[in-house]
Formats: sequence, C-alpha cells, structure tokens
Amino acid sequence: MPGTGGVTTGDEASGSTVGTAGELRRTLTFRDLVVYGLLFIAPMAPVGIFGTLLAASHGAITVVYLVATVAMAFTAYSYAQMVQVAPRAGSVYTYARVGLGEGAGFVAGWMAMLDYLLIPAVAYLFSGIAMHALVPSVHQWVWTALAVAVTTLLNLWGVRVAAVVGFAVLALEIVVLAVFVVAAVVALAAQGAQRGWAVPLTGEGGFSVSAVLSAVSVAVLSYLGFDAIASFAEEAAGGARRVARAVLTCLVVAGVLFAVQTYLAALLAPMSAAGLAAEPGEQGAAFYATVDAAVGGWLHDLVAVSKAVGAAFAALAGQAAAGRLLFAMARDRRLPGAMSKVDAGSGVPRRALLGAALVTLVAAVWAARRDDGLDQLSSIVNVGALTAFALLHASVIGWFRVRGRAEVPSVLRHVVVPLLGLAVVLAVIVEASATAQAVGAVWLAVGLVVLAVQYGRRRRAT
Repeated sequence: MPGTGGVTTGDEASGSTVGTAGELRRTLTFRDLVVYGLLFIAPMAPVGIFGTLLAASHGAITVVYLVATVAMAFTAYSYAQMVQVAPRAGSVYTYARVGLGEGAGFVAGWMAMLDYLLIPAVAYLFSGIAMHALVPSVHQWVWTALAVAVTTLLNLWGVRVAAVVGFAVLALEIVVLAVFVVAAVVALAAQGAQRGWAVPLTGEGGFSVSAVLSAVSVAVLSYLGFDAIASFAEEAAGGARRVARAVLTCLVVAGVLFAVQTYLAALLAPMSAAGLAAEPGEQGAAFYATVDAAVGGWLHDLVAVSKAVGAAFAALAGQAAAGRLLFAMARDRRLPGAMSKVDAGSGVPRRALLGAALVTLVAAVWAARRDDGLDQLSSIVNVGALTAFALLHASVIGWFRVRGRAEVPSVLRHVVVPLLGLAVVLAVIVEASATAQAVGAVWLAVGLVVLAVQYGRRRRAT
C-alpha cells in the first residue's frame, strides 16, 4: 500500500487489523465515526451565529438550516459515493486523485489542509475564550494552549481512546442541548412565544427568498466537519459502506438538532430580526441573551461551559482528520515521507498528528494573543474546505461518467447531484469575505508552485 499510488475499491481493505508502516488499524465502529463527525460540527454550532442568521434571514432562521441541510446533502452524497471507490485515509485528496488525476488530487489535499489545520485553531480559541470568561485570572492564550496539549495527547494515545472520550463529551453536549430544549418548552408553555409560532419558518413581515439564501451561505459553514468522517476510512471496521452511511447520518442528525434549537430560540428571542440587523454588535450574544431572558443565568453558564469543552473536542476531531490528511499525502510522497509512519503501539500516524498539532498550536496561540485574532482566523478557514468540496463533486463526475467506472451508470447520481453540489459550493465561495477569498487564492498559488516543483523533480528523476 505505501507509496504505490494504487486505489483500493469497495471493501477490499477491510481485513487489516494491525498497524504497520504506512497502514492504519481498523478499529472504529459506526458509532465512533458518527461521534467524530458530530464532535467536529458540534451539536450547538448555531449558538455563535444565531443572531447573525436571524437578522440576515429576516427571522426565518429555521428554514435557513433546513435549506442548508439539503444543500450540504449534495456534498455528503458525493462523499458517500467516493469513499466506496477509494476507502483510504486522505478523504477528498484521495477522491480527487483517483477521479481527476494526480495534480487535482494534490490541489484538493492542499486546499483541504488549509481548512483542517485552521478550523481546529478556531475551535481551540473558542475554548480559550470561554474558559477565560469563567476564570479571568488566567489569560485566554494559556487556556488555548492547554486545550491543544490535552487533546493532542488523547489523539496520540490512540484513535479508540480518543473516540471513547469524544463520545463522553458529545453525550455531555447533547445533554446540555436537551436541557435547553426542555427549558425552552417550559418557558413557552408558561410565558408564551415572543412572536408567532410560524415566524421562524415564514420570517417577520413576510418570507424573503433572497434573505434566506444569503443566510444559507453562512449557515452551511456550521456543517463543516461532517466530511472529516471520510478521513477515517482506513480505520473503520466494516468497510467503506459503513463510512458512507456515517457521513449521511451525521449530516441528518446535525440538521435536525440545528433546526430544533433555532426554532425554539427564535420563538423566545426578546429582540426582533430587524432590531438585530440595526444593532450588529448584539448579534454575537443573541442566543445567550435569549437564554438569560427566557430561562435564567444558570442555563447561560451551563451552555458556556458546554461550548468551552465541546470546542476543545471539536478541535480534537479536526486535529485527528488533519493528521490523516498529512499522513495520506506523505504516503503518496506529496509531503515529507517521515509523516507517513504509523506508531506501532498506538496505531496512529504520530508524526503527522504532531505536525498538525504544532501548526494549530502556533495559529491558535497567535490569535489568542490578539484582540482581532478570532476575526482574523474565522475569516479564512472556510475557503479551503469549499474549494476541496468543489473538486470532490468534479471527482464524482470524473470517475463515474468521464472514466465510465460505474457498473450501473446514473445521470442523477453521477451528474445531476454533483453538479447541484458544485453550484452550492461555488455560490458560498462567491459570498465569502474578500479576506477569505484573497487568502484562499494565495494558498492555492503557493500550492501550484509546490506542485510544479514536484513535477519538475519527477521529470528529472526519470
């Protein structure tokens, strides 16, 4: 397997249980895969952008998440298609490589790397900010660095250990979400809603398609992370079909959780969508303000603690996925070969994980020491993943239609669905901030230079 550049299709590789050089152990269950995906996404991901989406959608925030779930389902379906074609670590890097060729594969991996290395940094920073709010005597960069250290040790311990601990944390997050749902229902029964029961679906003062679609371009970013499940394809017991099912399950579960919590919060919110639009400074704390007004400060603190712990473990899942991406690219000699080694004891790509952790640590601590650090990081983390998603959809068309590898060709599954997914992704990229687009363009340019150098070396070698 290592360095061969070959592709394993179907479930051929499902029998490997012992990790050796360049191979990963198949120990993850279906539950473990879903846990990793939901940890990366975070069950209460809408909390931070609730006010922004409420204002942007003119109050129709629940429809925003329903539409966003359908939009991201196209990407999830493309992942489910390609993970069965190439059930190997590396996710979209591997899929673009087999569907479009070596160069496209490198570009997909390079762009995904930007996302996989920086999304954990943002999550660690969220954790540091939340802990600093609870314990102000300790600077947020210290909490941020501590979160990196703890989760890195868990990842180095082994994928099963990290999955078990992650399941406990995810259970805690879901319990907190359940507490919010029960408290919100009780508050609605006792006090009534602040607005009509249909407003989270129809909007305030009428439904606006353009407003909803504009908000969807932001909401889809809440789902980034479900794709990390595909990075564990070589470590999933049961083969590629189980990974595909886990990707789709994770997206559906996240979509339901997002729709329920935003519907209840929108009914209880003391401020209107128009009011939030007029006061952008209040949007970030809108969910917490809603909880305070409708339920009380105790739930505010509970949600804050849950977000602090949950963010750190979302970063754990992201760091693990980043390590697998670096490992896969190193195994194919696209990155330094040292990162393709698998630790004999833990069965994890230790060097790749440490490399990912180091980059993430530097980025997270740098941001934690700046007043504008969160804005700086948040503005650039998404373009890399979205570009990789675009190449993923193209890979489905390339493998099944252009190369004709489908046993039963399907225009719907192999052309229409990926084209719709590609359209959604491109629309979101267009709506991204100018900073994000500029950073993405620079990162892509650097990647193309690296690719050109690699091709030059290979030519000279032959």
